[in-house]
Amino acid sequence: MKSFAFRGFTLMLVLLLAGCQHAPQPANLPVDDLVSAFRQLDQSLNRGDLSNAESQLVDLQQRAAGDTRLEQFQRQLAEAHLQQGQKALQAGDLDNATKALSRARSLMPQAPALTTGLDGAIAQARAAELAAAEQQQRANALSAARAEAARLEQARQLRLAAERQTAASQAKQLPSPAPAPAKPQAKLIDPAAASSVISMPMLDNQDNERLRSLLDAVAADVVTFRCAVRIEVRQSKDFPWVASLLNARIKRLDPSFSPRISQVINPAQVPQLVLSPKR
Repeated sequence: MKSFAFRGFTLMLVLLLAGCQHAPQPANLPVDDLVSAFRQLDQSLNRGDLSNAESQLVDLQQRAAGDTRLEQFQRQLAEAHLQQGQKALQAGDLDNATKALSRARSLMPQAPALTTGLDGAIAQARAAELAAAEQQQRANALSAARAEAARLEQARQLRLAAERQTAASQAKQLPSPAPAPAKPQAKLIDPAAASSVISMPMLDNQDNERLRSLLDAVAADVVTFRCAVRIEVRQSKDFPWVASLLNARIKRLDPSFSPRISQVINPAQVPQLVLSPKR
């Protein structure tokens, strides 16, 4: 009886094992396409592949509009752009920093505070860059002005040197200037005065020798200073005598000169000559 029971149990065990070996295995379950797409988006963000991540996000926004995960990934992508912009700003690349800021703003337009920090930093960097450019421009303009002033001064010095050299060369070729003529000296009159009076008392004394000697000096002054002559005598007969003696001496000195001679009759006055130099 026990032997029969044991054999029956053994047979059932064998059949059960055989059935397990031939039972169909479960097939691989299909993976949700959206889950795969979100996983790929997350991987792109982790790698810093922002361009690919942005394309994947746009695709998911079209395929899974309203999915709550989209806003989270959109914010992550915006923050990644901001981080990229910060790095570009620290490297002095304002253009790429501005581009990154623009991408972040387009991703999160409803959260302007998110981009405020980078925006302010870029504005300060732009202002500093502009100030530095203006300062450099002023420095360049000042340097150019100084260079031009130095060039003009050098040209002036060269021109002056050439002019001095030319003048020195010409001076060597020119004859020595003739000495200036001596200033004429008056014998009896004051050339600076409007007129000078010369007394002729010898006419009253009929001292013709002294009169002739006096008229020699008078004639020299009349010719030298082109004087007009006024003969003042006591009697009218004395005028022709004095005038002829004076004219004869003037003609010996300068035949081309004819002085203006006038007479005055004054019986109460000592005879005299009044000479007026030409002005």
